[in-house]
Amino acid sequence: MSGKSLAGRDLISLLDFSSEELTGLLDLALEVKANPLHYGKSLSGKNLFMYFEKPSLRTRVTFEAGMTQMGGHAIYYTAAEGKIGVRESVEDVANNLERWLDVVMCRTFSHEMVQELARFSEIPIINGLTDRLHPCQALADYLTLKEVKGDLKGKHLAYVGDGNNVAHSLMNGGAVLGVSVTIVTPPGHEPAAERLDAAREAAGATGAQIEVTNDLSGVEGADAVYTDVWASMGQEDEAAARKKVFEPYQVNSDLMSRAGEEAIFLHCLPAHRGEEVSNEVADSPTSVIFQQAENRLHAQKAAILLVTGAEALP
Repeated sequence: MSGKSLAGRDLISLLDFSSEELTGLLDLALEVKANPLHYGKSLSGKNLFMYFEKPSLRTRVTFEAGMTQMGGHAIYYTAAEGKIGVRESVEDVANNLERWLDVVMCRTFSHEMVQELARFSEIPIINGLTDRLHPCQALADYLTLKEVKGDLKGKHLAYVGDGNNVAHSLMNGGAVLGVSVTIVTPPGHEPAAERLDAAREAAGATGAQIEVTNDLSGVEGADAVYTDVWASMGQEDEAAARKKVFEPYQVNSDLMSRAGEEAIFLHCLPAHRGEEVSNEVADSPTSVIFQQAENRLHAQKAAILLVTGAEALP
């Protein structure tokens, strides 16, 4: 894939891309991972603005390290220093940033704010996480599945837990890449209906099956079993109540035994061991959670290269 094929594009939702475009991005991520020195100067002179309303380990470190490793620079800015849309309007912030920078990454609560920033800005906006979607995580997830299992088309991923932003982006990515996704949740915690409908519509072009069930049988035959924390950031006051509801949905050895014979275990981290996943599974040979975390770096490097139109510069 040419480094200029996605130049200037925003990365807000994986549904905004074709199967060919996402496959090309993952292929580039594998190339960057295998030959990092080929891209050591690709972003020379380029600057990334990183805006955070939520705490972060993986998102901040991987974006900042990725820019540095490719010769660019990352600027870290939090809502405590000036919340976008409060201290200054989203439109005014966008009009400032586009005059100084090459690309912006936002990790926020409001999905609408990121959409608005993209609407007003002439430079690419990357969704680093919102309450609705987490596309960068899903890119790393499918990169990991591709590394371990090969060609993605026809694979089956089962997600067990809350129908949250991660679940939404897994459905979106699976729909576009041809990976069937089953979301297994307690009653009342299913993905948003409009997100499910959008993913199913996109899946029509690839043959992927996007399913939602309250039955743990949804993991049967899966190539990968995925889980996330039961209470996301901003839901801490619900944690005790959610724990009672979600306990039967813990990913443990018994549940993994119902998946495919060589199924891998995925988790976006941080993990609450003993809650959504047992230590036995998290530390098992089938667990690729740290490979998955590493791949945030490589997938995001590829995304930045493509949206900025950069090329390999050894």
